[in-house]
Amino acid sequence: MGKRFPEWLKKRIPDGKDYNGTYNLLKQSGLATVCENAKCPNIGECFSKKTATFLILGNVCTRGCKFCDIKTGQPVLVDEHEPEKVLSAVRKLGLKYVVITSVTRDDLADGGAGHFNKVIVTLREGAGSKVEVLIPDFDGNTGSLKTICEAKPEVIGHNLEMVKELYSELRPAATEYEKSLKVLRDLKKIDPACITKSGFMLGLGETNEQISVLLADIFSTGCDILTVGQYLCPSRGRAEVKEYVTPERFEEIKQEALKKGFKTVYSGPFIRSSFGALELYRKIKDEYAAKA
Repeated sequence: MGKRFPEWLKKRIPDGKDYNGTYNLLKQSGLATVCENAKCPNIGECFSKKTATFLILGNVCTRGCKFCDIKTGQPVLVDEHEPEKVLSAVRKLGLKYVVITSVTRDDLADGGAGHFNKVIVTLREGAGSKVEVLIPDFDGNTGSLKTICEAKPEVIGHNLEMVKELYSELRPAATEYEKSLKVLRDLKKIDPACITKSGFMLGLGETNEQISVLLADIFSTGCDILTVGQYLCPSRGRAEVKEYVTPERFEEIKQEALKKGFKTVYSGPFIRSSFGALELYRKIKDEYAAKA
């Protein structure tokens, strides 16, 4: 038996016309979303607001992290028409700020960076949309990171996911912790003006001291935006929740992160990488404008 959900982690079952409209539109488009594939608890709220995080490059990942519910195996061929499909859905939803992520594609020479670039450019040229991307590590390929930066997305995110000490247990097929930190550093080296974002989960057995080290490590890369959320076990066989962290503790971590120097921090039980993405982007742009 899993741990019983505390009151602060209970949400309404999604329903309503707007939710169903978004759900049906995405199904008809043939596009995948991380909202569904990763069983995000915010799906009801986001779909009801006619927004979603698009999952490109298929819905089968070449890695098998023990906290993630996305399927692992042999991915399908890249859909060369996917940029236009995403554009069509974005137009129908009326989105002006779009979040794009992907499964990890170790089978592709560039990890899928070129496809990301096409999607970003297609959305900007076809819909005038601002685009945020949440990228995999591309196995540390600097050329792939340059391809992402060349498309000039508004925000480039890459998550550390958890404290270093849990990597060997929960991310056995992922590249090492230091490589993910290097991705964030390299993005700033390639384009010092790019806005970078990272995030991690709590409730997997980390200690307060380990969290403090993680905050310092992420900040050392020049990362601008930080998100911190509660891990929720998506299905049987995945990593168990060790602790349901209180909202008060999330606030303490937010304040610690802000003292470290992060420009903007979202920290709370239901916070996810792309949740409230537009609001976070606006906050940081306002801060940059105020300093100009």
